[in-house]
Amino acid sequence: MALKMKVPSPGESITEVEIAEWLVADGDWVEKDQAIAEVDSDKATLELPAEASGIITLKAEEGDAVQVGEVVCLIDTEAANPNEGAKDVKDAPDSYEDGDEGGNDKDVAKEMREDNPDDKKKSPEKAPQPEQAKDTYASGTASPAAKKILDEKGMDAASVSGTGRDGRITKHDAVNAKPSMGTPGPGSRSESRSKLSMLRRKVAERLVSAKNETAMLTTFNEADMKPIFDLRSEYKEAFKAKHGVSLGFMSFFTKAVVRALGEYPAVNSMIDGKEMITYDYKDISIAVSGPKGLMVPVIRNAENLSFRGVEQEVKRLALRARDGKITVDEMTGGTFTISNGGVFGSMLSTPIINPPQSGILGMHNIIERPVAIDGQVVIRPMMYLALSYDHRIIDGRESVGFLVAIKEALEDPINLLMDGDVKKALEL
Repeated sequence: MALKMKVPSPGESITEVEIAEWLVADGDWVEKDQAIAEVDSDKATLELPAEASGIITLKAEEGDAVQVGEVVCLIDTEAANPNEGAKDVKDAPDSYEDGDEGGNDKDVAKEMREDNPDDKKKSPEKAPQPEQAKDTYASGTASPAAKKILDEKGMDAASVSGTGRDGRITKHDAVNAKPSMGTPGPGSRSESRSKLSMLRRKVAERLVSAKNETAMLTTFNEADMKPIFDLRSEYKEAFKAKHGVSLGFMSFFTKAVVRALGEYPAVNSMIDGKEMITYDYKDISIAVSGPKGLMVPVIRNAENLSFRGVEQEVKRLALRARDGKITVDEMTGGTFTISNGGVFGSMLSTPIINPPQSGILGMHNIIERPVAIDGQVVIRPMMYLALSYDHRIIDGRESVGFLVAIKEALEDPINLLMDGDVKKALEL
């Protein structure tokens, strides 16, 4: 009996997936629940498990786009498992021995040619070729001085016309030689071509859509990160020992964003046709890098989480994204996004809105810079902040006020994010 395996629905509104990679070959024996393929949807990469044990017959190729519910393989559930009770065939002869029936194919062919002399055809005599005009040894040859100059310029002697005797390339020719702007250099000029995954194509479409369909602007500010540095230096060891996760920057940023969204609810809104939807909850999307590209899992109801809760959720989602186990549900429904380009060394950027959201906060690398504080120049760990927002529903006053609220919270975390009690906020 051949079991028809169909593409299951990976999530609401997804009607098509792409076979990213078959993890088994046609004719292989597969066990029930064994991962047999990876499929890409427009939101995530998921594993396709075998529904039964048996011999598999593939009905789709890698790179094929298939509809949800379409048959992609057959599994013969009545076939015998070839891995059980296989006979030892190591002693079986690979070919006939000398003298056995069949003989050596090459020897037989040779005898046939010798027994049939009439089949041999005389090779036609070659027509005399016209004698080619010969250049002298000096033609196109660079003198030692000229060769040195051409080597320094990265030029080939064949690209230079010699004006010396018998076409010899002189030092004067080399000095005046100029490489053509279209002449390839000596380095490698190879190229490769690979198909974009469905996930990467969908990300590209969404980014272009965000640029074309929103009135996107970006406003900037900077934050002195010394207060947070001081808190982490003092409490990070105790925090990790108590909760099993590090006290990172993401918990401070998430708490600061939650606070700012409460003060400026328009940033926690989105457009739906002719209406504006404002949310009273804060589902914060965090951009993380996964093996298949950018992933944006969501921290649900971040307003209800403590520093410990945020750090544990960030770690959980990042590990699932890294291992390719993130689900579609875990990446949908965010109301605002935080993108941390600083982990890759970005100093400043203009992040692109994650539609249908209306705002995204860009974090960047922290660099010690001289700044003026109370009339004195001091060295502080500074970070640039960038807020990209949809100007259709967020005004300049709101966007600037929102970013200033972020800055204030990061520069005074004890009072604005911890209610003045650090140990209670960190649950120590």
